[in-house]
Amino acid sequence: MTLAPDDLTIRPITGPEELELFRRLPYVLDEELAGDLAGGRRRPGWLWVALRGDRLLARAAWWGQARAKTPFLLDVFDLDDDDPGPGPVAAGERLLRAALAEVVPAGAVPPEYLRFVPPDWRDSAPDRLAVERRLAVIGRTGARPLVERLRLEWRPGTPLPPPSGRLAFRPVNGDGELLALMTRVLDGTLDAHSRADLTRMPAADAARKHFEQELARLRSPREWWRIATLPDGEPVGFVTPGRNDYNAVIGYLAVLPSHRGHGYIDDILAEGTRLLAAQDVPRIRAATDVGNVPMAAAFHRAGYVTFERVVSLTWD
Repeated sequence: MTLAPDDLTIRPITGPEELELFRRLPYVLDEELAGDLAGGRRRPGWLWVALRGDRLLARAAWWGQARAKTPFLLDVFDLDDDDPGPGPVAAGERLLRAALAEVVPAGAVPPEYLRFVPPDWRDSAPDRLAVERRLAVIGRTGARPLVERLRLEWRPGTPLPPPSGRLAFRPVNGDGELLALMTRVLDGTLDAHSRADLTRMPAADAARKHFEQELARLRSPREWWRIATLPDGEPVGFVTPGRNDYNAVIGYLAVLPSHRGHGYIDDILAEGTRLLAAQDVPRIRAATDVGNVPMAAAFHRAGYVTFERVVSLTWD
């Protein structure tokens, strides 16, 4: 616990019994916090508050895989928006610096920060002010903007086109085949995270990192993953429909560089969506960078709607 000279108390919560205290500042992830704590995806030591007396001025929470020693994301950071003055901003910065020193191992790069925002957040003065206040505080600790992404959702009842017959689909022949294709599609990628990885490591390592951190952790059968091929069996691309801890998702969707520009993305996305829709799921979630215009257009053609955006900052 940190007690500042002005009686600002900065500390992690003591356990699930303090979730109501933590949830005094509202955010879209609040309803998941109890389940995440029970499932080990959050720890009391990863949920921090800044208090003046019993008033919550700021809060932060990290998320990680169950049983992981360190968190994977900083995905909650909030300030008291009822106080437009400098108090919550100063408290938020002090909270972050204190918590980062405890949560992140010495010498390690802090995990990425995500902020979920309304699709039109720049057009609403209150939303824009709230987002920009938080991003400014995060920036003061050394983070920089990486990307803004669309969060997309397909809902049951949305029409799906029948198979066009241009492509055939088969299961993946082992992790090695998928990793090889993931490595190939990084050539010319528009994905900001992948492009950042490619500045630090070879394409094969970037593909493996993506596979291990995301696809390998899906809770659904790998038999759902599909390779798209031409009639002669030549691979064109792939899709990895699955389930994470919260939703059915299109985990990864790609077309190989030599086959881009022919509209195959529509066929591949439709196949992955049909497979998940057949599981009677309440919704299918996906995401893509705002700057990846061709991918975003493919999702919208398939009936996915943008229900949210997410802004990402990194410290590396």
